[in-house]
Amino acid sequence: MRLEVDRERCVGAGMCVLTAPEVFEQDEEDGRVRLLDPEPAGIGDAVQSCPAAAITANG
Repeated sequence: MRLEVDRERCVGAGMCVLTAPEVFEQDEEDGRVRLLDPEPAGIGDAVQSCPAAAITANG
């Protein structure tokens, strides 16, 4: 599975970071999501927990 994030759509809620901190982090400057691992082994509910639907999973 490959993940993509839309930083323009991100509202900085941080649910992805709380759900999968090994895959996501929040930018210190603007609070928006940054993807650390585009092909993680497992992401749990991180995609579904994003209130802005800024994370997509393909594959």
